[in-house]
Amino acid sequence: MTKLTDLDAILLSGAAKRDTGSLLPVPESVSGAGARLTKAITGLIKHGLAEERETRDKTTARRTEAEVAYGVFITDAGNAAIGIAGDNGDDHEGEGKVASSAKPDTPRVTKASSVLALLRREEGATLADMIAATGWLPHTTRAALTGLRKKGHTLKKSKRGDQTCYRIVAVAA
Repeated sequence: MTKLTDLDAILLSGAAKRDTGSLLPVPESVSGAGARLTKAITGLIKHGLAEERETRDKTTARRTEAEVAYGVFITDAGNAAIGIAGDNGDDHEGEGKVASSAKPDTPRVTKASSVLALLRREEGATLADMIAATGWLPHTTRAALTGLRKKGHTLKKSKRGDQTCYRIVAVAA
């Protein structure tokens, strides 16, 4: 399950309280969040916790395209994420549902999980491999390796040409 930020939880809770299930307008406690708010709503849509669909109510519109207003509405997965089971307002007239392509049960692929996958390979991974996979700077990548050691993973260093290669030989319990 996706970990919710405080802002995510506020937006989903507010939507769950509305008959329409709309995330908009945002609660007064969130007003003025600007870019954070846009990023939060985009993230909720990406993870399938909210969806964008047509609306006739201009107060719930997030954007308008060719005179068609689109709002953001909580999904069943969004209700489940905040501990609510049941209807998300899909039965309201004039609000055509757009199918969500996100699958909430799909495990998230994070940069840390990418590093772990590289390190679990038989041939291991060089620092350059991990940097390419994550986009991290070298010092951040080395810090991630230190973090794995602190968590109990045993890393083995070897040479691949002139580069150091790292591989997990024992996984923390």
